[in-house]
Amino acid sequence: MEQNKTGYHNIDEYISTFPKEVQVLLKKLRRTIKAAAPGAKERISYRMPAFWLKGNLVYFAAFKHHIGFYPTSSGISAFKKELSVYKGSKGSVQFPIDKPLPLALISKIVKFRVSENKTKRFLAKSS
Repeated sequence: MEQNKTGYHNIDEYISTFPKEVQVLLKKLRRTIKAAAPGAKERISYRMPAFWLKGNLVYFAAFKHHIGFYPTSSGISAFKKELSVYKGSKGSVQFPIDKPLPLALISKIVKFRVSENKTKRFLAKSS
């Protein structure tokens, strides 16, 4: 039998593997992303939940002490000031599990990524 390369079949399955309090955070994050990116497709990629709309939008993942949010390097740099209170790197940010998620900020980042992907796709077609 071929092994599932993603480890999970869908985002519901991924979320279900975490403790209830983490599931609540992941569900809020998922709802926020879906609201900010209507029409985005859900998938599992790199063993993490991902959203796709005219290209990769964002990924997220739960860890022992934080929720990792991966809006690509452009999503991080565009909101560098607002994200400066969190640990992160060029393409990711860590939201502590014991603090409320910054859902309004996450929504702004996702909307930025949607706009960016649509613009990139338009520019690629007009070249």
